[in-house]
Amino acid sequence: MKGQLRSKAARYLAAVLVTTAGTSFLLPFRARINSTTVALGFLLVVLFVAILWRSGPALVASVLAMLCFNFFFLPPFHTFTIADPQNWVALTVFFITAVAVGQLSARARQRAEEAESGRREVRRLYEELREAFERASQAEAFKRSERLKSALLDAVTHDLRTPLTSIKASATLLLEDRELADQTEPLVPGEQQALLKVITQSADRLDRFVEGLVDLARIEADSLNLNRNWGAVDEIVDAALTRAEPITRHHEVAVIVEDELPVVRVDARAVTEVVYTLIENAAKYSSPQTRIKVEAARSGNETVQIAVEDQGPGIPIELRQRVFERFFRAGDYQTTGEGCTSGLGMGLAIAKGIVEAHGGHIWIEKAAEGSGARVSFTVPVGDDEPAGTADTPVQPTALEIYGE
Repeated sequence: MKGQLRSKAARYLAAVLVTTAGTSFLLPFRARINSTTVALGFLLVVLFVAILWRSGPALVASVLAMLCFNFFFLPPFHTFTIADPQNWVALTVFFITAVAVGQLSARARQRAEEAESGRREVRRLYEELREAFERASQAEAFKRSERLKSALLDAVTHDLRTPLTSIKASATLLLEDRELADQTEPLVPGEQQALLKVITQSADRLDRFVEGLVDLARIEADSLNLNRNWGAVDEIVDAALTRAEPITRHHEVAVIVEDELPVVRVDARAVTEVVYTLIENAAKYSSPQTRIKVEAARSGNETVQIAVEDQGPGIPIELRQRVFERFFRAGDYQTTGEGCTSGLGMGLAIAKGIVEAHGGHIWIEKAAEGSGARVSFTVPVGDDEPAGTADTPVQPTALEIYGE
């Protein structure tokens, strides 16, 4: 409180000093300047005080300037008596003008300060809002990260433990059969062969799992390198169907390839992997004896479209984009086929990365017949470069997924 009083008193004292200084400056020129010039000089002093110290000191400066104007510059000098009636008018107008100028200047300064304070408040609120959004975004990112970790841990646990359990159990039985050959009836060759087959299949499953993780990591790191070369679409489709024979043996497979399709310049192994992934999903999520349709046709002048359609439950519209996210598995998308719906949720994410690396597009829609799903993607038609040319990869091809 004392500090505020001292500050207020200092402002009033400064107004008096400035007015006194203005009077001292004008006084030597009294004989050479008229009263109008003097009045304008005092108005400038009042305006200066109002701008610096607001209305109170400006009012004091106005009163003091009027008194100094009367005492020093209106005859008779050095008295407060005014001889000429016109000077009364001039003095009155000066005082009113000085007070008005002082008040208006002070108000203008106050409004400017209020506007600046408002701008500062807006900036402060904006910063707080931005920080709140950042905190919310970080919280949401943390939640998504935790959900992703949980899903990944669940999938990794299942996809690693299941084949490891099979390998461990089969290997244990083989070892016990050899160690206890004299005490128990030994396994017949057919049983031994079956156990070895389980070990081999489980090891292959682990290998595919690890390869999928590696390839997905390369896609995420944008280090996917394609070994492009000329290839026929029907050969790519045939290669994928041949590889998928074990999982489609209980389904009806229909292949419709348009005649005289143009050759495409792609990484044939990579595109074959995409087609195989779509066929594998179709077999996994549809009932035995249902039809899986593979189609290939020209799409415009620059792309060829390949599609795989099943007769399963389909994919809800709201999940058709999310199924391409890494580690995402649609909870409502239940299998009715022989395959198991468990998995890490990498297949379609890898397929999307491969297609987009070729400059294509992949999407999901409702099957033309029934309630199944139809997954389509495009690849570019070959250009006019000589046959046999290929992009030189910076590093070994990342797409020998589930190696053949």
